[in-house]
Amino acid sequence: MFNFDIVAGETVRHVLDDKRADVLGIVRSAYQAHESGDSINPDSYFLRFPEKPDSRIIALPAFLGADVQLAGIKWIASFPGNTRIGAPRASAVLLLNDYETGYPIACLEAASISSARTAASAAVAATALRPDGFEGTRIAVVGGGVIARNICDYLAVAGCVPDSYLVHDLDEASGQALADHVRTTQNCPAVFTADLDAALRADTVVFATTALEPYVSTPFKPGQVVLHVSLRDLAPEVVLAADNVLDDIDHCLKAQTSPHLAEQRSGSREFVNGTLAGVLNGEVTLSPDRPVIFSPFGLGVLDLAVGAFVLGEARKDGTAIEVPNFFGETRRW
Repeated sequence: MFNFDIVAGETVRHVLDDKRADVLGIVRSAYQAHESGDSINPDSYFLRFPEKPDSRIIALPAFLGADVQLAGIKWIASFPGNTRIGAPRASAVLLLNDYETGYPIACLEAASISSARTAASAAVAATALRPDGFEGTRIAVVGGGVIARNICDYLAVAGCVPDSYLVHDLDEASGQALADHVRTTQNCPAVFTADLDAALRADTVVFATTALEPYVSTPFKPGQVVLHVSLRDLAPEVVLAADNVLDDIDHCLKAQTSPHLAEQRSGSREFVNGTLAGVLNGEVTLSPDRPVIFSPFGLGVLDLAVGAFVLGEARKDGTAIEVPNFFGETRRW
């Protein structure tokens, strides 16, 4: 009755690498379930360190109904200094709880889950915000890390195939590595550029950086689609000059994100057109005469949805590791 499984990172990656199309559908459905109210997604809690202002550990508790019926929490650390020793910036675990009893049922390595759900959300947004497709366009990626690589992979699976990619990163080696990855996996022309302005002129611009404050102050042009995954790259005037789609309005307008700064600058939320689920449901109207920016704060319900899927696949193929007698007491008497 009270089983507890561990799903290691190798298993998580194996499931996700083989099931990207499934993850796209799972993320889309989770957004729509959240929009309909079939979820509980409290504020994230940030543990910060005075001597490490760029580092944090974030707790994302959530409950997702629909066909998931699980509660849980992602505990994810972001330590940008790790990149100096060649390690990923982020590490994470995901605990899943049975909704009927509240008992934890599994612990999963979750950096890969977090990256996959983030990348999938960007790809779902890309297809929704550029419904005419990507033929004849260029995608620029600003930031060349793990999440950027995953975004490129999910864009390809979602059918977002441009004529070429442009990659910009302050670390040329990282940027070159991402360009090489795109050329190798997608057979698509991709080059590194040290010129940020050149990247910002692309038809679709993806931000996947570790920026702590805005550095882009020139508004985008009509027709450009901006996937603002890293949330703090754009000055308020850039946000206010565009149509804006968020994953969750209350969540995104806090913690000094670029949309939060825009709210503080403008004194209202009128610059927000709606949510991604609203776009998917045909409830949000966007202007062809303005650029559109998608800014996802990142919702715990997405981690639950993807984590539940990974757990199910791992149990099905026997790669979940059951921990016997994990709970010391399972009876009241």
